[in-house]
Order: sequence, then structure tokens, then C-alpha cells
Amino acid sequence: MKYTTLKKTDMKISKIGVGTNKIGGHNIFKGLDENEGKAFLIEAINLGMNFIDTADIYGPARSEELIGEVLQNSGFKREELVIATKGGVEWNIPGGGTRRNNKPEYFRSAVEASLRRLRTDYIDLYYLHWPDNETPFSESIGELARLKEEGKIRAIGVSNLPIDQLREAAQVTEIAAAQSDYNMFDRNVEKDVLPFCVQNEISFIPCYPLASGLLGGHYKMGDPTPKGLTEEQFHKRLEVVENLKVVAEEKEVTLSNLALAWLLAQDGVDSVIPGGRHPGHAQGTAKAAEVKLSQGELDRIQKILG
Repeated sequence: MKYTTLKKTDMKISKIGVGTNKIGGHNIFKGLDENEGKAFLIEAINLGMNFIDTADIYGPARSEELIGEVLQNSGFKREELVIATKGGVEWNIPGGGTRRNNKPEYFRSAVEASLRRLRTDYIDLYYLHWPDNETPFSESIGELARLKEEGKIRAIGVSNLPIDQLREAAQVTEIAAAQSDYNMFDRNVEKDVLPFCVQNEISFIPCYPLASGLLGGHYKMGDPTPKGLTEEQFHKRLEVVENLKVVAEEKEVTLSNLALAWLLAQDGVDSVIPGGRHPGHAQGTAKAAEVKLSQGELDRIQKILG
């Protein structure tokens, strides 16, 4: 495994991290096996993936609980792991559903609850998960800064912020990481968010690095169109995937590892956090850390992506 340093910290993070929304994320995915999910996490850590990304809304709460069980029962050294979680989405509200809540008192209670579920005394990286567009960042991020001063979190991150909000948040306190959707098919952050992160020494961590499985090669013509895409968009993306598969085959790597390596080759991207359901997924994605793309290969991929 290869490592880098999370910006504005001394924390060493693996280039290939561990996305855990499929570990106990029953409100996101159907048919999850919790024992398989824990085995996936254990295998990932054994392979050197020390950067573990979760959120309190995964489950809800269940992903953090399962990670906490692994931390307590598997003999790993806590100080060798970098645990990132997110808060700011409230559940168990009257009438059901969820709502965004960035109020300082909610963040404080959310951090305390995450600490209990993760069975740890501190959270290495804590993200504001979604902005509620009501609470000023001086209050929400300000409370996270106070929690950092108290030693309950070590670094502050933000997630799903457009550029104007990212700029505003960065004026309140040091932001170590930003997380937003980014993959070969969704490159909106290249316009402004990613350059801002580079200029301001913020580690960028892509969400959905494999485009919800499309860059894992799991779809083919005739499959139902994935949610969020038109049939035309789906077919065009499948054509791109077929061309990318040729590059991957020539390089003797999987399509998913090509896609992850492409992300890591982008300036500002410090780690990627692919998820998985079982140990084999960890074994596959860990290999992406060893894939190096030449400038010629990057240019060829760019032409394919258009």
C-alpha cells in the first residue's frame, strides 16, 4: 500500500481507503451481510488500508457500530488507523425521514454519539456531511473547531459543498479535507472545487469513485437504466466503458483499478475510498495503489472520456 499525509495534519493515510456505506448501510443498500461487511473491513486493514470513511447516517448508525466492533475485537492498533466520519443529517425525527441539521448543539451530540458507536476516544477526521443552508458556518464549523480544541476530533472536513460554501467554511477554521462526487463520468469539481483545494492545501477525497459500479464493469447493454441516468446517457457511458476496458486490458489491470488510478493521478486527490461487500473487494481495490498511469495513457483516457 502507498500512503500520503492528510493535509494540515501529521496523519498518514492510505492512497486506497475504505468506503463503508455497504458495511451496515441498510438504508442505502439491500441484502447486506453484516459479517461479510466486517470481514471486508478487516481484510482491507490487513492489506494496509488505514483510512476508514463512514458516516452516522449509514444504517443509520449501524456502519459506525460495526466499525466499532471491529476496532474493539480485531486487535488493530487504534493509533495506526485514521477514522473519518460525518454528521449533520438528523434521523429519528417525528413523522420519519431525515433532515439536515448543522446547529452547534446537534453537532456536539452527533460527535458524542459517533464516539460511543465507534468505541473510540477521538475521531481523526470529522466532516460536515451536508449543509443545511440555514446555520452559518461560523456556528457549525465553529463548533467543530471547539470540539477539535477539546481533543474529540483531530481534523475537520466538509462534504458536498459547492465552491462558494467551501470558501466560506475555509475562512472559519482550517479545513483538512473536502469530499464530493468525482469520477470519470462526474467531473464537475474540476471547474472550481478541486483547484481551490489544491491552492489551499485541502485533501480532496472523491465520493462514488466508481460511479456506483458503472466503472466496475458491472453493467452491460440491455440492463435496466441506473437511477439518475436517461437511457441515452446510460448507453453512451457503456460505450465509454468498453473503450476504457481496452486500455485496462492492455495494461493488465481491472477497469475499476484503472478508474481509481486515474483519480489518484489528478492533482489534489490524496486518497480514494471505494466500498465493498466482502473481502474479495478489498483484495481487488488494494491493487489500484500500484497502478501508475503514464502521461500518454492519461491523454488516451482523456480522449475516450471526451
